[in-house]
Amino acid sequence: MILTVTLNTALDITYRVPSLRPGTSHRVAEVTERPGGKGVNVARVLAALGHEVTVTGFSGGTTGRILRDRLTGVPRLADALVPVSGTTRRTVAVVDEHSGTTQLNEPGPVITHAEWSAFQEVYEGLLAGASAVALCGSLPPGVPVGAYAGLIRTARAAGVPALLDTSGAALRRGVAGRPDVLKPNAEELAGLTGSHEPLRATQEARRRGAGAVVASLGPEGLLAVTPEGRWRAAPPRQLRGNPTGAGDAAVAGLLSALVERRPWPDRLARAAALSAATVLSPTAGDFDRAAYEELLGRVTITGEASAA
Repeated sequence: MILTVTLNTALDITYRVPSLRPGTSHRVAEVTERPGGKGVNVARVLAALGHEVTVTGFSGGTTGRILRDRLTGVPRLADALVPVSGTTRRTVAVVDEHSGTTQLNEPGPVITHAEWSAFQEVYEGLLAGASAVALCGSLPPGVPVGAYAGLIRTARAAGVPALLDTSGAALRRGVAGRPDVLKPNAEELAGLTGSHEPLRATQEARRRGAGAVVASLGPEGLLAVTPEGRWRAAPPRQLRGNPTGAGDAAVAGLLSALVERRPWPDRLARAAALSAATVLSPTAGDFDRAAYEELLGRVTITGEASAA
């Protein structure tokens, strides 16, 4: 079983409009609503790839009930969310086919000390049956800023490899926990290291504690610096579409290939193909399976393994 942690779950709402014009009224052409938060998106992709996956984190209020109802019945996905007194947040993505996606993210419920303690107990129990864990997304109010570092250390004590995908202060503190894999995007990587040169920044992130760093570079694909070597993975062409969830699909690709004990070039090819196929999907957080299967064999991998 692969475990995904989403401390700040969300109900993701996507609006499609012909053209987004600030300060005006719009007619929405299409609305979709689904469980979200980065770790939930990762879990959905993992389940679609055939892996047993468990989702944990926090859920509360009417929005939380809707989120959990929507998780029910998803094949190979188990719900282990911890109930809280606050209300799960919503996120709104407004997709304009011409100018791209505008994202509005609510902050999330305030987590009490008792709720945080209850989650930690559930998390430790779930690690006993996990082959890997992904720690994803922002921290809701009330959760300590160093929470991810502690959760990574707990995973290490249980012998479970941990992947961290977050940003800001949670990323700066979390990397000190020494995650096995760190998965920032270019902006998050620059914020962590102060460098906008991807290779230098990725190497610096490893020096700060990450075992391996896989950076998402948008249309340019992925850059990985690992103990086994360094590689770049690029899709065969630039793709237009909705990038929401593309990074989460990449995390799912990395984790699925990790538990299957695939070499790093295979992990990166899968992650890059899934990320690109998510951009092509009409629904945020899904991936186009036909596109994924077509792209997987066409991802370009360059780089080299480290000398033994």
